[in-house]
Amino acid sequence: MSDLPSGGREAQPASDGPVTFAADRLLRESAAALGAAGVPTPQVDAELLLAWATDTSRGAVQARALTGGAIASEHVERFRHAIARRTTREPLQHITGEAHFRALTLAVGPGVFVPRPETEGVVQFGIDALRATALPAPVAVDLGSGSGAIAIAMDTEVPNAVVYAVERSTGALPWTRRNVEAHGGTVRLVEGDLADALPELDGTVSVVVSNPPYVPDDMVPVDPEVRDHDPSLALYGGADGLDAVRALTETAWRLLVPGGLLVVEHAEQQGADVRAVLAARGFRSPETHVDLTGRDRTTTATR
Repeated sequence: MSDLPSGGREAQPASDGPVTFAADRLLRESAAALGAAGVPTPQVDAELLLAWATDTSRGAVQARALTGGAIASEHVERFRHAIARRTTREPLQHITGEAHFRALTLAVGPGVFVPRPETEGVVQFGIDALRATALPAPVAVDLGSGSGAIAIAMDTEVPNAVVYAVERSTGALPWTRRNVEAHGGTVRLVEGDLADALPELDGTVSVVVSNPPYVPDDMVPVDPEVRDHDPSLALYGGADGLDAVRALTETAWRLLVPGGLLVVEHAEQQGADVRAVLAARGFRSPETHVDLTGRDRTTTATR
């Protein structure tokens, strides 16, 4: 590990107490190592990993570096190990064991798709629709729940809603369950396929939201964090990437009440095709919306 940070050990007599390491040099050398490994945001990742290693916040780490603060040796060893893992392009969230989504901190790791910031905007459409309904206990369904991010966000932000999370992956389900329990356990978790889920709810659901697998089978992602660590079941959606979209469209059609809303996440190039799938099934007013980067990300339609 000669290419990893040396840590900037402070010169001090042994009698002065525990050995410490300069925070600013640790961050500088670690960011350089991450950058050399191709990590897209090396400085941010270095700061987040040092915050994790020291059980503090990124802001506290930045302040310590600016003021010439030091890091204790036991924290440095934890940090060095984390940096070594990140240089292999293991996802930062797998190293820390958590991902942040809206107001939630979710447990993640191998076997489950790491929730992305763009999905925070996707779920907002579902939350807004639930808040707008006059029903005292509107029903919402998250098809292909993964970590549970969408379902738990709807459940915690619309407390009167009755939220179901559907997931079939044996690798993802333990994470879904763990996150549901950690955030109050009111989401109703169902082990099943999004193609035939919840027949007992037919015609009673106000909102269906899904972030399905939508990468075409022959478009293998370039980023190692995605290609090598996100589960293929959560990534690939057939030859054109829309197999799961077609399946969930049928499920949403039978689940939703007349006037109910379907919300689908997809790739930026797929908006027109997703609208066509929804319109062909009979959904009204299919509309594609951009994310915060200006890319097509979400299509909504009314039953």
